Amino acid sequence: MPGKFTQHVTQATLQNRFERRAVVIGAVQGGIGLLLAGRMAYLSIAENEKYKMEAESNRVNLALIPPRRGWILDRNGAPLASNKADFRVDIIPDRMQDAAREIDTLGQLLRLSPVEIQDLKDKIEDARGWQPIEVASGLDWDRFAAVSVRLPDLPGVVPQRGYSRFYPTGPSVGHLIGYVGAASAKEYEKERIPLLITPGFKLGKDGIEQQFDKVLRGQPGARRMEVTASGRIVRDLETREDVQGKSIKLTIDGPLQDYAARRIGLESGSVVVIDCLTGDLLCMASMPSFDPNSFSDGIGRIEWKMLSDDDHVPLRNKVLKGLYPPGSTVKPMVSMAFLEAGLDPHATTFCGGGLRVGNRVFHCWNRRGHGTVDMAKGIYQSCDVYFYHFAQQLGMDVIAPMARRLGMGQEFPLPVASQFYGTVPDPAWKMKKYGRAWQPFDTVNATIGQGYMLASPLQLAVMAGRLATGNKLMPRLLLGNEKPKIESMNFHGDHVQIIQNAMNEVVNGRGTAGRAKLPIPEVQMAGKTGTAQVVSLSVSSGKGGPWKYRDHGLFIFFAPFDNPRYAGAVVIEHGGGSSAAYPIARDVTTFLFNPQIALEKLYEMEKQWGGTPQQRMAARYASYTKIYGSGAPKAPNEEAAAQRAEERDRAAAQPSAIASEAVGPGAEPSDTAGAASRQTPAPSADTVAPTSPATPAASGARE
Repeated sequence: MPGKFTQHVTQATLQNRFERRAVVIGAVQGGIGLLLAGRMAYLSIAENEKYKMEAESNRVNLALIPPRRGWILDRNGAPLASNKADFRVDIIPDRMQDAAREIDTLGQLLRLSPVEIQDLKDKIEDARGWQPIEVASGLDWDRFAAVSVRLPDLPGVVPQRGYSRFYPTGPSVGHLIGYVGAASAKEYEKERIPLLITPGFKLGKDGIEQQFDKVLRGQPGARRMEVTASGRIVRDLETREDVQGKSIKLTIDGPLQDYAARRIGLESGSVVVIDCLTGDLLCMASMPSFDPNSFSDGIGRIEWKMLSDDDHVPLRNKVLKGLYPPGSTVKPMVSMAFLEAGLDPHATTFCGGGLRVGNRVFHCWNRRGHGTVDMAKGIYQSCDVYFYHFAQQLGMDVIAPMARRLGMGQEFPLPVASQFYGTVPDPAWKMKKYGRAWQPFDTVNATIGQGYMLASPLQLAVMAGRLATGNKLMPRLLLGNEKPKIESMNFHGDHVQIIQNAMNEVVNGRGTAGRAKLPIPEVQMAGKTGTAQVVSLSVSSGKGGPWKYRDHGLFIFFAPFDNPRYAGAVVIEHGGGSSAAYPIARDVTTFLFNPQIALEKLYEMEKQWGGTPQQRMAARYASYTKIYGSGAPKAPNEEAAAQRAEERDRAAAQPSAIASEAVGPGAEPSDTAGAASRQTPAPSADTVAPTSPATPAASGARE
């Protein structure tokens, strides 16, 4: 029984089982071998190019070379923005493994200050991971080499030799030329190309740099390098050079632009000069400004603190976005309106210090009066009563169209991001804006450049040029090969000569700006003063006290008076009156005819001011660094800073609240050198009424 279920296993049976298993295993192994062989054949033949390329990429690194930007040149071919050879270090945050350690190492190698290290940390915190961030530029060879040899320990750090943007005159061209900087996240979203995230590449951020960025940008080059596994460069294999961007030539006269910006000195203001033969803008200086050389690195904590604390608003382009009541600078324009409407220039009225209109008396700036006044005297003595009298007869519907013909309230076809064009009020405008009828005091205010009337320095310069020449000068900023065709304004008879002679008398005769006379006997400058009041006389006299309560000073001019070649405007914010503006116009015009005399005077003044704008900014930066260090408030990102500046500019450019009356201004000290015909030391003329709701207008302009 025990052996009933026992299976007998023979040697043959065992051998048979082994052979079957061997066959199965062999078949499986053979199949696997065939699969591996097939895969190897596929990889070596069909996928040969792919893996060859990947293997090569592990050994060879391909990098874009940022293109050199085209130069921005002045009318004589001198650079306003150029490029200079540079050693620099950038970082790409998403490639960094230990950001804190690497920043500390870079700080030691590059000898960065605590403020610079904190600024770098701020930039890394705000940037997206792929955004290249500049650590330092303008490095000497020793610091550049010190970083280069430590690259295996500094992933994400990119040292490179290339070119950086350079602005020879710094803040003198800040608002005009703008600056460059690394592409922001918003800019990359608009234009997703590798160049924008290439370390060292910068695009235009403001001004001409931004408007012509695609022209100035150029074409990138490329570089193939053999590298080790850790990323160290072994040797260059091949380089394709970049193609430099095209240059842009402006109508600006570089030395004049720099002189005018420096001559503004410690004031807050602007200077515009236009060529009367072509309409070329020779100067568009707005100060204080920023240095585009430092802005290209991004705004740091200290720089932002300096800008935020400065009540002179250095980020505002005052030439294009500064709007001011033009004051008595409009009186030549109003006179031209009277002439074209048929008023005899010899027609007179009597100024006893005021004029009754209805049941109210509107005062002249000179409460003692000017006696019998004709048109010429009305201009050179800036008699308000003369303009009150004839404006009531002829009406605002005569004055407003002439203001627009001469460039006020107009936007000019210039390559700029934006420009504010102010207000030329008239009955239709007031009804549309406020739903109120035009009143006699509205005419009183407007006829002497007060109340709702607002203009930019650029518009005032164009007005001066059109009045001086009788031609429709159109400002241009790009220098063309062909001389533009200038149309005539078609003024009647000798109206242009009448205005020219009266404005000449302002400076060289019995007028309000005798100290504006040029120190060049053979050249005479003509002009017109203006003072814009910013607060009620019950708050401040406008001459002293807190800076923000002082009157604006304005001056329009042209020279030579009998054959105008240059025209322009100077506006000084809170300068205390027109006497702050016309000395600058005098010196700028002197520079046009005799630079040596003008420069000698400027050098003496800059000694008193603490040096050039760059030197003063450097001293202020050092002072702020000492006081605040890295504890200064963090700067906003680029978009936020630009938005804040734009909102502030637009708020400042709004016209005043609806006027309900005219407020008579007080007198101011006279320009004794130009007051030979006055019985008393006369005030300096032209004041514009307050633009605040509480004091909307003034019934007389003071000079």
